[in-house]
Amino acid sequence: MDERQLQILRELGELGSVSAVAEALHVTPSAISQQLRLLQRSTLVPLTERAGRRVVLTEAGQALARAAIEVETALARARHTVTDFAEQPDGDVSLAAFHSAASAFFPLLLRSLAGPGHPRLALADEDVAQDRFPALTRDYDLVLAHRLDHSPRWPRTVTASTLLREPLDVALPVGHPLASKPLLFPHDVADQPWITVHDGFPLMSTIEAIASVAGRRLDIAHRINEFAVVAEAVAAGGGLALMPRWTAREHPDLVLRPLGEVHARRHIDVLHRPERTARRAVRTVLTELHRAATEIQNQETHAPHPDAGTSATL
Repeated sequence: MDERQLQILRELGELGSVSAVAEALHVTPSAISQQLRLLQRSTLVPLTERAGRRVVLTEAGQALARAAIEVETALARARHTVTDFAEQPDGDVSLAAFHSAASAFFPLLLRSLAGPGHPRLALADEDVAQDRFPALTRDYDLVLAHRLDHSPRWPRTVTASTLLREPLDVALPVGHPLASKPLLFPHDVADQPWITVHDGFPLMSTIEAIASVAGRRLDIAHRINEFAVVAEAVAAGGGLALMPRWTAREHPDLVLRPLGEVHARRHIDVLHRPERTARRAVRTVLTELHRAATEIQNQETHAPHPDAGTSATL
């Protein structure tokens, strides 16, 4: 038996005829009769009987009809409970992000969503290869992921929207000979040692593009994923590196220079399973992420400075 069949049985007890039930429920009498037959198959005793030309409830049918009222009441209460949960403005929302995005977005979210009446954030860092980001949507309501412009799009099993299209610049120590150039090209940097990410992470394809345009393999001296650590290694003379222009932290001993001839830009996308945004709290955090992205991009200090020896924001 199912909810619809119990509803029909209840209406039959109240209205007294199949035709009256059909009219009330806006279906045909044959559809009502079919549902009553299906319900009868699930019980051991007769639920209806003939009374002249009408079909009426037996005592067992009347008992089940009374129980149907309790079932409908419980289901309605459950629906209201789910609706109330979905519309809670201060519900729990879990958010994961790779390190540089977490560094840029988490503080803005924590400040803007502080206090009563706002979603309760549960933040986590997840630095994974690009193809593993969609799987994280099983464990988190929202996931900040990165990919390069020419990388494959996210699978259709997740919903994705772009927060930032962020340029990738070459990071050099203050006083490096190349820091005097306002724009660097692959042939400028190909003979330098490099600090880059581990294989499987999006930035590696840009490193490979630099090598391809320069016509030589780059000397990769160090493999470091965390940009804060990369910045320290570059400042200490460990090599050059690609750094995001807006989301990495400022370092006083580094300069950033844009890269020509190679399309160096990454997307910062927010991924989620479609059903997650049925909750008001998740929608609120998603809106706040887009607002934070605008704030990050619009900070005036983010443009690489053309003068040598001047630190730039990372």
